[in-house]
Amino acid sequence: MCLALFISSSLQAQEHPKLILTKAGVEKMRDELGKVPLFDASLAELKKEVDAEIALGIDTPVPKDYSGGYTHTRHKKNWFALQKAGVLYQILDDEKYAIYVRDMLLQYAELYPTLDAHPKTRSYARGKLFWQCLNDSNWLVYVSQAYDCVYDFLTKKERKKLEKKLFRPFADWISVENPQFYNRVHNHSTWGNAAVGMIGLVMDDDELVERALYGLKNAPVNTGEKDNDGGFIYSDDGKAGFLANLDEPFSPDGYYTEGPYYQRYAMYPFLIFAEGLENVKPDLKILEYKEGVLLKAVHALLNLSDADGEFFPLNDGQKGMSIYTSSLVSAVDIAYHYGGNNPQLLSIAQEQGKVLLDDSGLAVAMGLRDGKATPFEKKSINLSDGPKGKQGGVGILRYGNEDLTLVFKYAAQGLSHGHYDKLSYSFFERGDEVLQDYGLSRFVNIEQKGGGNYLKQNKTWAKQTIAHNTLVQNETSHFKGKYETGSRHHSELYFFDASQSEVQVVSAKERNAYPGTEMHRTMALIKEDAFEKPLLLDILKVTSNSSNQYDLPFYFMGQVIQTSFDYEAPKELHPLGKKHGYQHLWTEGLGNANEENSKFSWINERRFYTLTTTTTAADEMHFVRIGANDPEFNLRRDAGLILRRKDTQHTTFVSLIEAHGSYSPVSEFAVNSKSSIAAVEKVHDDEDYTAVTIETSNGGMHLFILSNKDANNTSKHKLQINGNDYSWSGPYYFK
Repeated sequence: MCLALFISSSLQAQEHPKLILTKAGVEKMRDELGKVPLFDASLAELKKEVDAEIALGIDTPVPKDYSGGYTHTRHKKNWFALQKAGVLYQILDDEKYAIYVRDMLLQYAELYPTLDAHPKTRSYARGKLFWQCLNDSNWLVYVSQAYDCVYDFLTKKERKKLEKKLFRPFADWISVENPQFYNRVHNHSTWGNAAVGMIGLVMDDDELVERALYGLKNAPVNTGEKDNDGGFIYSDDGKAGFLANLDEPFSPDGYYTEGPYYQRYAMYPFLIFAEGLENVKPDLKILEYKEGVLLKAVHALLNLSDADGEFFPLNDGQKGMSIYTSSLVSAVDIAYHYGGNNPQLLSIAQEQGKVLLDDSGLAVAMGLRDGKATPFEKKSINLSDGPKGKQGGVGILRYGNEDLTLVFKYAAQGLSHGHYDKLSYSFFERGDEVLQDYGLSRFVNIEQKGGGNYLKQNKTWAKQTIAHNTLVQNETSHFKGKYETGSRHHSELYFFDASQSEVQVVSAKERNAYPGTEMHRTMALIKEDAFEKPLLLDILKVTSNSSNQYDLPFYFMGQVIQTSFDYEAPKELHPLGKKHGYQHLWTEGLGNANEENSKFSWINERRFYTLTTTTTAADEMHFVRIGANDPEFNLRRDAGLILRRKDTQHTTFVSLIEAHGSYSPVSEFAVNSKSSIAAVEKVHDDEDYTAVTIETSNGGMHLFILSNKDANNTSKHKLQINGNDYSWSGPYYFK
């Protein structure tokens, strides 16, 4: 749906609180105290936290630190303490919490006018309390809620002082004074838009709310791209504001183009501002915008997590971030309350073990109390990317209760947090990585490591193609590692089929990462009785107008058990290359591949895995380890195996990943530690079809045929292989 232009007439004055808490909601919460266990427990925990902060006293230090430093951390703790104290004042009707909020806000009102831009100059948009406007926006998103909660407790004179000396200048600084930050489609700007809009709703300031929704008038939009001098490029006809940040980064499926780590981060301002708009301006119907994309986004994000609830580390993503973070607590509660009371969300809330102390959190806690929860089912899913769902996506294949999960990335660049890794994948058994995506290079909020910010290795390693499980041509990253080039292109879905639990397939093509070269990757999760666990079949077909060197890495987790090929360990370690991430890889072993199949087995988390891949005698096998040219140990020392194929124009890589067996350190028994795959063979490979046979150690034979040009489900195919005729409908055949 298209949202009508915001009505510029003054917002109707309403009783406070009205933003996230409401008068009616507070009365209901008070009535239910002692009757709703999870709500009561969340309230008790919050009270304990805030009482401890009150006992410490108020400290609003002059800012001087990066992330992780004292002043940064103190102001961050303050924004949480203010918001929580405001909530406690409303629910418990205890004035000590209102006094705490009042006194701290008045202290900030004295401090803020004395501040210039933050003394740390690294950010493209410096805040005043924090080194970047992003954190200042975080502060205002939370503190606007506190202000709303104590609004009627404050005198008119106190409100006037706070709005004149603190809130209005604060909103202007992160918007009018920093348009390069505010007028942009990016998670940073979303926080800024929400901050300005939420304080505008509390202050009944319609100009601020309109500024939040539509961006700055008569100001160019930051495209996020940079020129040759490193400066941002601006557009006079681009969109900005909260609505633009809903329109552009989200696909119709609710996938956020920056990836789940930043989707998780952005969901709080998206949803908390939306909740405020629902309460103060219900006529806008913000949660119905773009066919309810915000509520869809919550479900998409939950599906972008592994069996332990940790988000897949696509693009810049810190491993370990999970559904248990506070932003997902708010997302689940709001989605449940405003999205039709889906009982599956209650089971997620139950795992999280806490709820928001507002109308949505109360609704969730009451639903759990009344036994309405049902399990949240994470199934195989294809999530499109791009504002219209036409810019690639992420395919997730799951077997059983997430026993094995494939994450296949064929998405758009992902804005400034994107990595150059078209057609890459990661593979999980339950919550453990089998083949990993590196994620980001950053120690978030650890001051000793670059001020807690992104490290230079994020660009020189984590973003580079060789850091991922995908093809690298001529030791050069996709799009030569250039953001402006990568941003113009995306991979194309060939087909996705998860209709059968026995064989699930995702396939995509990439034509722009290397001009003149097409990569077509097809990945299938196959369950047959002959295999203890499902197999992962990977067919990567490469066609090029020139002869190239191709590297295909496998970043395995665990320890080497056995190889079918000989290799030698060097006496001295040397980097594998000089740039595009290769400078960060030590060569720990080099061998020649076997003529037809090369096998490699490893163990991780007491489980065995085997890679079986088609090779030629000319192929090289490189054991590598991350960490070269990294004297400060900013990178993890993870291992990988690279299959290198030189002087080749057209080629097809076929690989099988087999999960099997287990080891008990208590009984000291290894069960089914050897591969059940006898051989993998390409029995047909041309422009139209690729056919692969899988022979098991007990003599069984399976055939997978892929139609390389026609993915229509109703198309009929015929192919003769070794004198046998095969007929089928659809893009693939398996038997």
